[in-house]
Amino acid sequence: MDIREQHLSNLEWRTLIDEFEAGAHDGPIINIDPDDDREYDAIFIGGGAGGRFGSAFLRARGGRQLTIDQWPFLGGSCPHLACVPHHLFSEAARELDLARLLAGRFWYPEFDENKASILDMVELFKSGRNSAHAFMNYQSKEQLGMEYILNATATVIDAHTVEAAGRRFTTKNLVLGTGATTRLPEVPGIDLPGVFDYATLIEELDYNPRSCVIIGGSKVAIEYGSFFQAAGCQTTILARSPLMTGKGLHHVDDDLREYVVHGMRIRGMEIHDGTETLEVLGDTRATGVRVRLSDGTIRDIECDMVFIGTGERANSDEFVKVLGVEVDDRDSIVVDGNMRTSVPGVYAIGDIIGPPMEMFKARKCGMTAARNIMGEDYSFDFSEYPDFLHSTYEVTWVGLSEREAREKYEDVIVIQMPPPGVPYGDIPLPCAEGTMLMAFTHPERTGFQKAVFDGATRKLVGAHHVGYGAKDGFQYLDYLIHSTDGLTIDQLAEMNELFLNPSHFIQLSRLRAGSMELSSL
Repeated sequence: MDIREQHLSNLEWRTLIDEFEAGAHDGPIINIDPDDDREYDAIFIGGGAGGRFGSAFLRARGGRQLTIDQWPFLGGSCPHLACVPHHLFSEAARELDLARLLAGRFWYPEFDENKASILDMVELFKSGRNSAHAFMNYQSKEQLGMEYILNATATVIDAHTVEAAGRRFTTKNLVLGTGATTRLPEVPGIDLPGVFDYATLIEELDYNPRSCVIIGGSKVAIEYGSFFQAAGCQTTILARSPLMTGKGLHHVDDDLREYVVHGMRIRGMEIHDGTETLEVLGDTRATGVRVRLSDGTIRDIECDMVFIGTGERANSDEFVKVLGVEVDDRDSIVVDGNMRTSVPGVYAIGDIIGPPMEMFKARKCGMTAARNIMGEDYSFDFSEYPDFLHSTYEVTWVGLSEREAREKYEDVIVIQMPPPGVPYGDIPLPCAEGTMLMAFTHPERTGFQKAVFDGATRKLVGAHHVGYGAKDGFQYLDYLIHSTDGLTIDQLAEMNELFLNPSHFIQLSRLRAGSMELSSL
């Protein structure tokens, strides 16, 4: 299907993508400029976040690009299978949490467990997910001028040659962005029906599970597990390391971690660390998991769904075989700060180069590759960044944990709420938008926050928050903390806060900023 001369509306794109997914159409969707006979400056293999943003940036710099994706849409797995559904599920978890806790009070009816449905949320997501893809197809063609081939497999011949849609294309540079996928643990029974990861849950779930065992302790395990539990599916997490302590999550504060895991447990989740999964039980479908617990005992845990939360590995095998790119021990392609691989003219971006598996990294990796391809020496260091996950709350952090700060600075000042040593239920703070009902009815579930300062320079070096709404602010905190001048407690105190703002850091900083010798609060 050649759409170069067609100008589809967003709604028409949505209909077309739906039809491709339903099997009404076959073959590639081709949008190539027949009047541009230049050699491609770059062919992007994969049209997810990195490929799309990299392509758009290279095109804006005057280069010629071609983006190839196996799906009939741009945008990749994030809006289709990964980050967008977990945001929907996390919002559902928040609403379910309130409905269950406040059942029979105020305007809340008695809670009906039969109406809490994982399957309903999966179907709701699937019914609307192609709207985002439709807009990305439309925007990329009509507004960004990108050339692309969709619903086609790209076959890499060498570092400058790619075949797709029955045609051969040559390019000066190749940009690899085919992402990562869950690698299932090598245990008996792992391939039984009833075993899901984040992708197959969306595509294959056809029943409402009421009990679940999650193998692994990744972000995905925490986020999906919290949703499952809120939706009435009794959930057990089996992790090798304590939750939020793995190397995939950096700078997690000990007190923040304690609050989050405590919150998961008081909502009924069973959490075990130091475990070894031995077998997924069942004959024709998964009925349980056999596990060796940290004390050495072996236990069979019954369930009607097993969920894999062990993390992902890069989809790099083809490129190792064909191109000989260097990879690390997790199959992630090794790149420098310019996104160059070990093979000249070949770049790699996004999840295929390893953690963090974050959208900002993928997009900026694509942009970085494009800038270098177009002659600019531009480097991207993604070792420091703001991070978050969802439990039934937004959990957000940036900069150093308190423990890390004490290892680096002699004088560390902490502003925390609830204050150290005060039980969570003794003080209904930090209450803010999204947690006011909790503050007045269940103060132990109100939230948590901590700001960490270097006392000598008075600079903020870390911020940590459990609640709602702080994510937006932490993007800017990240920029300010890591800027040359940093951000001091005095500057925070001079800001004009919006009263019960999500972080409270401004208000609390003002209470201490008058002191020439800072002390914790």
